[in-house]
Amino acid sequence: MSMGLIAMLGSSATNVSAQDYSKYADPFIGTGGHGHTFPGATSPFGLVQLSPDTGVEGWDWCSGYHVSDSSIIGFSHTHLSGTGGADYGDILLMPTVGAINFNPGTKADPDAGYRSRFSHKNEKASPGYYAVRLQDYHINVELTTTLRTGMHKYTFRESEQSNIIIDLKHGISDNATDTKLTVVSDTKLEGYRFSQGWAGDQRVYFAIELSKPFKGIDIAKDDVVIDSKETANGKNVKAALKFSTTEGEAIMAKVAISSVSSANAWENMEAENNAFDFEKTHAQAREQWNKEFAKIEVEGSEDDKVVFYSAMYHTKIHPNIFEDVNGEYRGMDMKVHTADDRTNYTLYSLWDTFRALHPLYSIIDTKYNDNFIKSMISKFEESGKLPVWELWNNETNTMIGYHSIPVIADAILKGYYTGDVEKAYEAMLVSANADNQGLKFYKHQNYIPREHEANSVSKTVEYAFDDYAIAQVAKFLGKEDDYKKFTLRSYNYKNLFDPETKFMRGRDENGVWDPEFDPMAISLFGSGDFTEGNSWHYSFFAPHDMTAMVDMFGGKEAFVAKLNEMFEQEAVNDNEHAHDVTGLIGQYAQGNEPSHHVVYTYNFAQRPDKTQEMIRKVMDMMYTSERDGYSGNEDTGQMSAWYVFSSMGFYPMNPASDQYIIGSPVFDKTTINLENGKSFIVEAKNNSPENVYIKSATLNGKEYTKTFLKHADIMNGGHLVFEMSATPQAWGSNPEDCPVELSLNEGEEIEFPQARAFMPYAKNSKYTFPETLPVELTSETEGVTIYYTLDGSEPTTKSKKYKKPFTLKKSTQLKAISVKDGYITSDVKTINFRKSIYNSDNTGYPKLTTDTKLGKSYNPGIHTLIDGITGSNNYTDGKWTGIQGDDFRGVIDFGKATDVSRVTINFSQNTGSWIFPPRGIQILSSEDGENFTEVASASYPETTEHLDIIVLTKSIDVKATGRYLKVIIKGSGDLPTWHGGSGLPSYMFIDEITVEQ
Repeated sequence: MSMGLIAMLGSSATNVSAQDYSKYADPFIGTGGHGHTFPGATSPFGLVQLSPDTGVEGWDWCSGYHVSDSSIIGFSHTHLSGTGGADYGDILLMPTVGAINFNPGTKADPDAGYRSRFSHKNEKASPGYYAVRLQDYHINVELTTTLRTGMHKYTFRESEQSNIIIDLKHGISDNATDTKLTVVSDTKLEGYRFSQGWAGDQRVYFAIELSKPFKGIDIAKDDVVIDSKETANGKNVKAALKFSTTEGEAIMAKVAISSVSSANAWENMEAENNAFDFEKTHAQAREQWNKEFAKIEVEGSEDDKVVFYSAMYHTKIHPNIFEDVNGEYRGMDMKVHTADDRTNYTLYSLWDTFRALHPLYSIIDTKYNDNFIKSMISKFEESGKLPVWELWNNETNTMIGYHSIPVIADAILKGYYTGDVEKAYEAMLVSANADNQGLKFYKHQNYIPREHEANSVSKTVEYAFDDYAIAQVAKFLGKEDDYKKFTLRSYNYKNLFDPETKFMRGRDENGVWDPEFDPMAISLFGSGDFTEGNSWHYSFFAPHDMTAMVDMFGGKEAFVAKLNEMFEQEAVNDNEHAHDVTGLIGQYAQGNEPSHHVVYTYNFAQRPDKTQEMIRKVMDMMYTSERDGYSGNEDTGQMSAWYVFSSMGFYPMNPASDQYIIGSPVFDKTTINLENGKSFIVEAKNNSPENVYIKSATLNGKEYTKTFLKHADIMNGGHLVFEMSATPQAWGSNPEDCPVELSLNEGEEIEFPQARAFMPYAKNSKYTFPETLPVELTSETEGVTIYYTLDGSEPTTKSKKYKKPFTLKKSTQLKAISVKDGYITSDVKTINFRKSIYNSDNTGYPKLTTDTKLGKSYNPGIHTLIDGITGSNNYTDGKWTGIQGDDFRGVIDFGKATDVSRVTINFSQNTGSWIFPPRGIQILSSEDGENFTEVASASYPETTEHLDIIVLTKSIDVKATGRYLKVIIKGSGDLPTWHGGSGLPSYMFIDEITVEQ
């Protein structure tokens, strides 16, 4: 560290109390590896995150910063902590010395722009504070914040050419759509930055006040200086404020932001930061953080304290306050609202945080969480649905489930939600009764068929848990019919548990298990049967019904054996794109959320010693005090909340129940200081890194053998004492000591409805044929009678009864039903058998040629478009042909004049992954391959919102005879303005092109 920086840091020293917990919290943890955290200054749940940006593109730069970089672009005021998606980086300031350059430069060539080199040795960060020395300019930078303002302190050298660059184009993986800068005076500026990225319509207004008047200003539009010295408006507006500085002179800049207006930003500044007193502002930020840290006091090694308080720090960055000091905020409907009886918040990564972060708030931060939930309900009122992954009043629809529900349910059931419970319940029902995201099939078939919706297994098991949470609230409110309805739905996870393999496994609408099932195969969000994981990661997900799940595996011994097998598997990730699946111990993945509860399930099988052993192993291996101290994305507090809970010695395995499963505490003593004035103490005697096993326990002085705690045990205050040992012990291993989690409470009964028979299906599963096709029908429901038609009419029990295979000689639509006493008659199965022309072995005719440039990643060979084999619901299965930013143009040569009656083309539809349906299809015929005549065409509407993830089939009737058939498919062009990748080229995925005679 340079002497200049040491002196600078010393100047901001504050009167810190004896209980300075903030000295243990290191914001640098998570800025390496794949943690995706930022090191800059922020206040607890503050709107402003003032931090350096070192990069704005690439997965490991979702927060704008990564330890691998050696130059800084500047300091912007909004950042995401630990996410797997990138955005923000709004309102960037950068101090410079010398000639003005509006180009930011590059990592490879910092001298090409205004960025500066820096050394990690010359960085310092603590909660609410960041400092760095900019090597190229010899400027010391210090940053601190209030809730809605950021404060910069730039200590310059002597120069007549000192500058502060304001870059409104700059953002992290987003595009500025409109920016404006207005000079109010020689110390004040205001404006806005509107952008489109992960948040489709983000609007940030700002106000800037300087401690010293600037002597001049250059305003640039599209990086060209304009004549005006007062204002500019456009997509790329920047400014350079000019100063003369003496050696060691500090210039401060206060920046307030708002989602509503610059006028509100000025109000925010006046209320929170109305003086240029950096040390006072920093001291207030540190005091706020220490107040938060004091809610949990731990006693143990210094390094463990660093890991713990750094984790606790990361649990209090998001959600973010999202209202101005006058109560105004911009809602999901883009209108301005006022939060009269609550505090409004934004940024809900609920697929992550429902598991442990919000349950942590249910213990130490009920007042915050009460407002977090009231904000969720307001978002429902403004948009018509509860948030899934909400970001700056935009719903991103990232990830799966309706996990607002367990968060809301937990607060209601634990008695601290002060909002309108009936309104909250109404919002829950709207989410659960929707038809999108596979819910139409989930409600009808009690699972999601894999061919109709991507991530079908993950969605089914997570919906089932969410439905359990609804059932508990329904019971609380006395809504008995709803209680029974959603309790029945909470059992849907069982319909995807394969009793033979003992894995969660995808199955189709006919009930047929995935024939190519591999429990190690990882799929991504938006493709395959699992979300960011594989069957190992999801086969233990029934936290609400874990006692029953143990029995599904064959009993406690078999369940333990399966868990052991998971940890003993090879620690491999077979999908190079699955960056989230990290932190592997065997196939347990601590670096992503689906595995987070799994270790604690040993307790349900009378093996708490295994929980104790593995929990300590996970904490030791996956959490450190280094910059790469997280094993995966920190995920807005979830990765840290897992550690906070686990290090205290218990965890909310079912995050919507009143039970916490006991593990193995890291600390000799932990004191939870509750909002009600009481304390819950966890003490571990004879504790050490080796002594991980619990020998005995007492709760409030009485022997305690249960391997779980109740919420009331904690909230009433008390003293839990463990005696630790280096060897496995018998403590908690009796059946009566096991926790119990059941969808239906013990002693309750519920009537299960009749099962629906599975639809019939064609056993050979081939729907295209060149001449004739033998058809054999069967059903996964044993003993059914199958009735069918071949003329397109609806089958009944009076239709033809299936007795033996039959042969088709022409294109035929088959419809069939399965009938069995004691079962509901199956849905009608419709199969379009197509007599078609294809080339299964890529020899002879037909042949397909194209002048379309095909992608490198998704190009199995042009012949696969006419090989008679269709792609699955997984666009990464190796059968789909991907085209980006272009139309498809192909010519099929039949080798001779051929009659054509219909052309059918399958498309993958996955707008979240940039894969859009076609805008049109044109079919042309030719005798000579040179002169083509249009014989059929169809156009399709523009896509105006995210669509369900499906295989889309388009058929066009054709009347043509010729040797050549040209197929032109018009793509969607650039991604539309409502899409997070707006302006970039969309993809079109095709397979198969089926030509019928």
